[in-house]
Amino acid sequence: MILLEAPMPNDANAQGAQPLRPLHTFSIVARDPATGELGVAVQSHWFSVGTMVPWVEAGIGAVATQSFVAPSYGKLGLELMRGGRSAPDALAALLAKDEAREVRQVAMIDAQGRVAVHTGTKNIPAAGHAVGKDYSVQANMMLSERIWPAMAKAFENATGDLADRMLAALDAAQAAGGDVRGKQSAALVVVTGKPTGNAWTDRIFDLRVDDSAEPLKELRRLVTLQHAYNHMNAGDLAVEQKDNERALSEYRAAARLVPGNAEMVYWHAVALVNMGRPEEALPLFRRVFAIDANWKLLTPRLAKVGLLPDDPKLIHSIVGTPQR
Repeated sequence: MILLEAPMPNDANAQGAQPLRPLHTFSIVARDPATGELGVAVQSHWFSVGTMVPWVEAGIGAVATQSFVAPSYGKLGLELMRGGRSAPDALAALLAKDEAREVRQVAMIDAQGRVAVHTGTKNIPAAGHAVGKDYSVQANMMLSERIWPAMAKAFENATGDLADRMLAALDAAQAAGGDVRGKQSAALVVVTGKPTGNAWTDRIFDLRVDDSAEPLKELRRLVTLQHAYNHMNAGDLAVEQKDNERALSEYRAAARLVPGNAEMVYWHAVALVNMGRPEEALPLFRRVFAIDANWKLLTPRLAKVGLLPDDPKLIHSIVGTPQR
């Protein structure tokens, strides 16, 4: 990735601007045809790549803008698709106005799965892309031309949800040799298939590794943790809907993903107490208190604000000697 500050594809002030340093990027834009989810995943030898490359909006599309980066391709591409343009039409319109198009690498996918990608002739080799059903992979300044074919094959053969499959593509790129300068940051964004009107609700994954010697390993750890929290959130929703068994199933799924996470075990125990099942909750509380005794201090405070029954005997059975 090469960053040009605040460029617009049709901005005369951006013409002739020269980057200070060449950096690589490989990325994937993709759609899950079963759920309609849209996503972008990327790794780069550039600090905080997630602030520039990925642009995603539920029900609209996804954009990855890289190489000599013009971030406006993300903003304007989504605007055009929101206005009814297909991804190919949106990209073509922006490229037509960009005199620096030959140094760009941009990929777009819309909510219908239509894909468009552009790798300019002046991208630093090895540079290229591959397009398949509901996805595009693209890379520049790679060690070899094996990178984007490896990404495409990995994505097509991977199982799991969209985040898992995109991670497989990134891992394949690195395993095939990756960049010629190393690696520093990574990001992954996935949004729901149906927009709710609240962008913060639509984002299933919004993860960044800004600076790491092993950004993909750290990104995968964060994806696993986000999976667990998504299960916790689904469990909380089930509690609100009085579906206790579904709630407990979601909480157990979260615990299986991150078994040493005290936070998740604690709130699972709290839910059990509120379901009238304190006997099942007590072993979970003990696990949490063994990790950090400060959780004992929190428990009576929950009773004071209605998040646990205001029953001194019950609280004492959980924490032992009452806390002040």
